[in-house]
Amino acid sequence: MVDFILKFNPVVQALFATLFTWGVTAAGAALVFVTSGVNRKLLDSMLGFAAGVMIAASFWSLLSPGIEMAEQLGMTPWLTAVVGFMAGGIFMRLTDKFLPHLHPGLSMHESDGPKTSWQRSTLLVLAITLHNIPEGLAVGVAFGAVAAQLPSATIGGAIALAIGIGIQNFPEGTAVSMPLRREGMTKWKSFVYGQASGIVEPIAGVIGALFVLKMQNILPYALCFAAGAMIFVVVEELIPESQSKSENIDTVTMVTMVGFAVMMLLDVALG
Repeated sequence: MVDFILKFNPVVQALFATLFTWGVTAAGAALVFVTSGVNRKLLDSMLGFAAGVMIAASFWSLLSPGIEMAEQLGMTPWLTAVVGFMAGGIFMRLTDKFLPHLHPGLSMHESDGPKTSWQRSTLLVLAITLHNIPEGLAVGVAFGAVAAQLPSATIGGAIALAIGIGIQNFPEGTAVSMPLRREGMTKWKSFVYGQASGIVEPIAGVIGALFVLKMQNILPYALCFAAGAMIFVVVEELIPESQSKSENIDTVTMVTMVGFAVMMLLDVALG
């Protein structure tokens, strides 16, 4: 598999990887064809698992390599990490503030961002799309980093990140399609909206890879930026949503740790 991927340039590699993550989003959305609903405890656990994967990926696949690269390039590692990480969080906060969206399970008057007349389905898709922007960017930057031929960037690590992001995309597709189905939308339309939330990942992935190939000196900042953006999503959305039901908190917490462990295993084993 690795030898096959290495035949292509980093931008194509990033495209393939993010098409995979988009496909897993579509697979999660496709649950509407086989069931009319997902148990709330199961959905919370899936979101918790996704949070654990993203936390682990933020450190093992992004922050740690970014710090190592900064040192290898003669930068100040701690300053690069802090600036890039916080810039990622600020970017997501601004996007969160100025783009209307609605988190699953909330009513229309609880939507975030500017008030709008957009339909509920559109706002739900936008909420999950916000998650997927930093995820696609992270995968693209990871593959672009391999082209820089720095010791801390490996094709195995980039593949591990893509697999981890793909795994945690499954519940995100479900989190969009299932609520829409319960509200009376057809199975097909619910699926289309659910998978549409992942379409931004190939776009962000290609942009991320192109960006770091053209400006390799900012690569450490780009990796830390992606990490900051992902942590913002986890803390601001995934963890609160997964633990909104008090009776599920202990279970979801343990599943979040399992998600972290799975991503850590993937990165250490493949990276």
